[in-house]
Amino acid sequence: MSERQLKIEAPNEKQKLFLQCRKKYIAFGGARGGGKSWAVRTKAKLMALHYPGIRLLLVRRSYPEVENNHVRFLRTELAGIAEYRATARQFVFPNGSVLELGYCACDSDLDRYQGAEFDVIFLDEATQLRESWMRQFAACLRGVNDFPKRIYYTCNPGGPGHSYIKRLFIDRRYEHGEEAEDYAFIPARVTDNQALLKAQPDYLKQLQALPRKLREAWLEGKWDIFEGQFFQEFTDDPDHYGDRRFTHVIEPFEIPREWRVYRSYDFGYAKPFSCAWWAVDPDGVIYRILELYGCSGNPDEGVRWTPDRQFARIRHIEDTHPWLKGRDIQGVADPAIWDSSRGESIYETALKYRIFFTKGDNRRIAGWMQMHYRLSFDEEGYPMMYVFNTCRAFLRTVPALLFSDSEAEDLDTKQEDHVADECRYFCMSRPIAPRRSGTNAKLQDDPLDLRKGSFGSWNAAKKC
Repeated sequence: MSERQLKIEAPNEKQKLFLQCRKKYIAFGGARGGGKSWAVRTKAKLMALHYPGIRLLLVRRSYPEVENNHVRFLRTELAGIAEYRATARQFVFPNGSVLELGYCACDSDLDRYQGAEFDVIFLDEATQLRESWMRQFAACLRGVNDFPKRIYYTCNPGGPGHSYIKRLFIDRRYEHGEEAEDYAFIPARVTDNQALLKAQPDYLKQLQALPRKLREAWLEGKWDIFEGQFFQEFTDDPDHYGDRRFTHVIEPFEIPREWRVYRSYDFGYAKPFSCAWWAVDPDGVIYRILELYGCSGNPDEGVRWTPDRQFARIRHIEDTHPWLKGRDIQGVADPAIWDSSRGESIYETALKYRIFFTKGDNRRIAGWMQMHYRLSFDEEGYPMMYVFNTCRAFLRTVPALLFSDSEAEDLDTKQEDHVADECRYFCMSRPIAPRRSGTNAKLQDDPLDLRKGSFGSWNAAKKC
């Protein structure tokens, strides 16, 4: 292999602090776009060349992330300097140093690291890893040589590892065996990374357009926002029912025949099920117009909401309600209803009643993001989602949902979240980009008279 000099671009001031820090545990970041991946690769290359025979490990959540964020860059940057062995996902340096690229998407992925020893470990986007995984990687930081033993964490607020990283590096609360002097946090924001802003001038605008909580976390690097009410954008101020400004809850109105109507569904038997109907206006704004919600055993009605009963009622509503009758209604549902491992699937039962669904995208964080985008108000005070005030299950459960204690960007799944689940399936079927929010809206005439039209409540059950 012909020798070639390694060329390193000049780091920004925060990246320089990261490269120079000699603490045992070093966290870098706190906001998106701070140049974390570049700093990780650069530190790994410099240490591999400076310490002959050192073993380094760089980890991301998934293999595609490792490939796209590091391997493809390192293969170019280390061409003629280190040999890449694709099968082992290793860069081997002439001085005997080895940089290994790994991933951890589930518990079983940790098996390949059992008994392994590394001198330096990089956990890139560490908050996307679980605390137990990070602790097991830390157990691999050992060896009898004189090489420095360090773990580098890059991080943003949010994700499964949020609480762990926040405790160590932001709150600096240490447990037995953890020494405060071993830990250092170097904050970095997108505004520190002028190279990125020059290459992608719209990136800052994209972060500024996020819903408030996500904007504070990803743009400003705030770690304390993932607490309390999950959908903080939501408001049901009755003073605005007539003009729809800065509210999500409105009086029902007659659905124009030219608007499309859709159905979303989250199955429940031992737990509540939730079905909703949505109207979509020509601007892509969605309206939750009707819902059917119930439990397997409803003490108020003395009935069990078996799958047959659920779909029979849905069929009846769509055949008789004036907003739905005669429409071609498309449905989206949790992919779990296609499971036939224990006999007839829920979807097969639905087909008997001429109820059709497509498989929904059930990614949780992406789904919640779409709901946040929909609920955010634009500069004129209008959101992309409205809820009729007759949809009592939504109004009772969704505003009360709280953040999870362990999954910072997720909600607490121990709550009554079935309405929220079918909402995100529908929102994921019609994804939108973040919208710039504002509060200086001018009152505009509402194109619809929301106080006219006949309507009725089709709610099936009270709180179970």
